[in-house]
Amino acid sequence: MRGMPPRERGWQAVWPALAGAAQAASIAWPGSGQAQGWLQVLSLTLLAAGLARMARSGLTQDRGGPLLKRAAWFGGVFATAWLAGCFWWLYVSMHHVGGLPAPLAVLAVLALAAALALYYAAASAVWVSLARGLVSRRPGLASVLFAALWTLAELMRGRWLTGFPWGAGGYAHVDSALVALAPWVGVYGMGAVAAWLAMRLALVGWHLRALKSLLGVGIVTWALQAFGPVFTTSAGLGQVQLLQANISQTDKFQAASGVRDALQWYDEQLRASQQPLVVAPETAIPLLPRHLPQGYWSGLQAHFSEPGRPMALVGLPLGSLDQGYSNSVVALGPQGIAPYRYDKSHLVPFGEFIPPGFAWFIRMMKIPLGDFKSGAWDQPSLAWQGQRLAPNVCYEDLFGEELALRFKDPSTAPTALVNVSNIAWFGDTLAVDQHLNISRLRAIELGRPMLRATNTGATAIIDHQGRVTHQLPRFTRGSLTGSFEGRHGLTPFARWASAWGLAPLWALCCVVVAWAFWQRQRP
Repeated sequence: MRGMPPRERGWQAVWPALAGAAQAASIAWPGSGQAQGWLQVLSLTLLAAGLARMARSGLTQDRGGPLLKRAAWFGGVFATAWLAGCFWWLYVSMHHVGGLPAPLAVLAVLALAAALALYYAAASAVWVSLARGLVSRRPGLASVLFAALWTLAELMRGRWLTGFPWGAGGYAHVDSALVALAPWVGVYGMGAVAAWLAMRLALVGWHLRALKSLLGVGIVTWALQAFGPVFTTSAGLGQVQLLQANISQTDKFQAASGVRDALQWYDEQLRASQQPLVVAPETAIPLLPRHLPQGYWSGLQAHFSEPGRPMALVGLPLGSLDQGYSNSVVALGPQGIAPYRYDKSHLVPFGEFIPPGFAWFIRMMKIPLGDFKSGAWDQPSLAWQGQRLAPNVCYEDLFGEELALRFKDPSTAPTALVNVSNIAWFGDTLAVDQHLNISRLRAIELGRPMLRATNTGATAIIDHQGRVTHQLPRFTRGSLTGSFEGRHGLTPFARWASAWGLAPLWALCCVVVAWAFWQRQRP
């Protein structure tokens, strides 16, 4: 940036920051919570246009290192604004709930966003380096290269250092035409197509070639929606009751308020349920069973063991100091049903375990954080009344490739997914809408309904096509009763992701980068 005219320096900072903010808004529009696929493509096109300008300038004046630094800066500013705009609500959990001073909470959010943005900064620099020999004579390959590099950055963010893929670009397309690709290639594949479109528009503009690209994508997605194969069949209808206590996070673990309130309300609702299945959210019971009032847990177990009672799925912590603690879901059901327990496998860093070297940061916050152990990745589903129910806890539904592991054996694959969450940590923010859109896309990817029981929202029933069929008002106390249709069969994504994870995407992107590097060397 040194030596650049002031106007140029301002352009290098403001343009990507505004585009990144627009990318964040595309995941869930403020106010409505609606995903905006068109805005995601437009904002990424603005980034791509800036990178294309740099690549073209490198053809006439070889700036080497300074040019690549500008590209990395451009992509890094975009990604920092995008990611900070996506998960700014972490500030609420750190400051309002955790008591961390506001300046430190803001700094922590920005530091996390900037650290994750390094993947995209590197992708931008590598693209400009390789594309200088391609933008003029091979714009098609340059566009595919950008999609591959951008997808690699998304994959790195989603997998490395425990992974945090919140706000991945593909989620903006849960309501766009690109959603037709979800059962085939998943959210990362959708994001790759969007990145290809963005760079295609940036390189050739609104000329005939770009319009042909848009038309081609439109025809393919329309054909898939109108005439594409149906991968799943009905596993029958089920009835469910989803509970939402709406207990604020500041009260949740207070014995005289939140704990007492939760124990009383959930006990009443669970015992009164007349539905075949009733679900209470993550840590609905906020205490270990041995710390509950005498007879509380055994009384619930005895109630549900009686003939004719429903099945209950209840979130609570389990374990001991010696064995380790787990964030779990326990089934309470009639006698003769095998005991069932699901332990959360993908834990939240700083929330459920403390990364090495960060104990000092946790001590600065007044949050009762546990150090939990992970459950197995391939835990079985719960069989009940013809359905196989697969629980997942909190942001585990963010990792479609991990949920896909439960589909390895089609004969035991779940017919419905059950997400139990507590988003009260983040207040009345877009985190609620973003998480709902994530669950919707996961339902489409895997071809399964998603039953969501949450503490404060969004408690909802989502069908296998990602449509919200029932939803409880957020930040209210109540229960949601409705029907869902379980599904048999595997989508292409569930089939290949259950066998190989995301390895095919990694491999394909690396092949594209290698091919582009080889083509760049050719005269």
